[in-house]
Amino acid sequence: MSSAMSLQPGRIRVLKAGSRRPSDQSPGPVVYWMFRDQRLRDNWALIHAVDLANRTNAPVAVVFNLFDQFLGAKARQLGFMLKGLRKLHRQIESLQIPFFLLQGDAMETIPEFMRECGGSHLVTDFSPLREIRRCRDEVVKRTSDSLAVHEVDAHNVVPMWVASEKLEYSARTLRGKINKLLPEYLIEFPKIEPPRKKWVGMVDKVVDWDSLIDKVVREGAEVPEVEWCVPGEDAGMEVLMGSKDGFLTKRLRNYSTDRNNPVKPKALSGLSPYLHFGQISAQRCALEARKVRSTYPQAVDTFLEELIVRRELSDNFCYYQPHYDSLEGAWEWARKSLMDHASDKREHTYSLEQLEKGLTADLLWNASQLEMVYQGKMHGFMRMYWAKKILEWTKGPEEALSISIYLNNKYEIDGRDPSGYVGCMWSICGVHDQGWKERPVFGKIRYMNYAGCKRKFNVDSYISYVKSLVSVTKKKRKAEEQLTRDSIDHPKAK
Repeated sequence: MSSAMSLQPGRIRVLKAGSRRPSDQSPGPVVYWMFRDQRLRDNWALIHAVDLANRTNAPVAVVFNLFDQFLGAKARQLGFMLKGLRKLHRQIESLQIPFFLLQGDAMETIPEFMRECGGSHLVTDFSPLREIRRCRDEVVKRTSDSLAVHEVDAHNVVPMWVASEKLEYSARTLRGKINKLLPEYLIEFPKIEPPRKKWVGMVDKVVDWDSLIDKVVREGAEVPEVEWCVPGEDAGMEVLMGSKDGFLTKRLRNYSTDRNNPVKPKALSGLSPYLHFGQISAQRCALEARKVRSTYPQAVDTFLEELIVRRELSDNFCYYQPHYDSLEGAWEWARKSLMDHASDKREHTYSLEQLEKGLTADLLWNASQLEMVYQGKMHGFMRMYWAKKILEWTKGPEEALSISIYLNNKYEIDGRDPSGYVGCMWSICGVHDQGWKERPVFGKIRYMNYAGCKRKFNVDSYISYVKSLVSVTKKKRKAEEQLTRDSIDHPKAK
């Protein structure tokens, strides 16, 4: 890949410049520390790493550090991620790029790896989340002064720091800025070539993916895996463009009219797990969607608003608002209004356990909770109703927010995502929204109720859809548990 193919400078942030090596010393390797963008194709960070390596005549490697139980992820999330990485490992090595899987605290494993391989450049993904930024800053501190560290936003179409340099008030204030930059950033990707210089020295250990996945799935069994989404970037492309049931090829027509109808889950793109784990690029989704815009203009425009503006607004909020998951992160009007009504009498109050098990007096709410518990994905429209009811049924806004984030992160396959935090903050704290007519408990936060849902869609159909989904899933799990028990009791003769 020639340096003419290098990235727009705005996509890269230099976190540490590094120092030039003496001319008689051969350049050290370029290492791409992958975490948020777990794919080979359409990955600006990997493109940049290979480009840097070829320009300095150095080899390149990819490392992935497996955080131990990252923020409470269970079998559902970790199983999906690791099965995607197992496929990615093979794909990356087919380009003659070694893939190293490290385990432990990245603040220690990454600097140690850089020391061992004598790296000259470290390229990293961008994430707006606190824990990851803290870890990245620590890695920058703990590595040699001669090491250059580059951060690449391969997740957003317009890099987060280019789109805006401040906390945006709403989609309205960010939309214009992003649209102005799309011609520059929404471009086709160069094809990635194998690096010119072969990797020598450290050998990437054989990864026993099967044992690792078995262990993670066993230890995180409290939240089991889901069957409706197959991990990996090929599967992600199939969901986007597949000839059988692809979103853009078969399901796009009804997106703008049906996406807010929980009875029609197939109207949604189904891409969120792949976008969350970076198994598909949002930019690729946008490029392909634009190609069919002349046929379905309204559907494509609605999709691009969600895919680009809303997702990037979530990154903007989590990056520029350090309290993105607490009441402190709400706007002043919302925080004051919520606190004014914090001690208002609630018609019902439920414990975390009652909420988690879907044991409230509201059958619609219970269905949405169980859809998330058993399916790993609650319909987007129901997420709003679900979180607002938690505000209505708990002791106060702080508790409501922490319960909604806890349940979202535990059960959603795309939990721990900026969009998830912002969804809870929008519903409970009015972030990116406006003040509404004041009422008990909610204050000026937008109100939603059962009657409103009834006007929008067939509530009974949704409840029975979830009921059958739960019963089918329970039967399957029972049969799988029986199979496991049988294989333990009667192992096959060797």
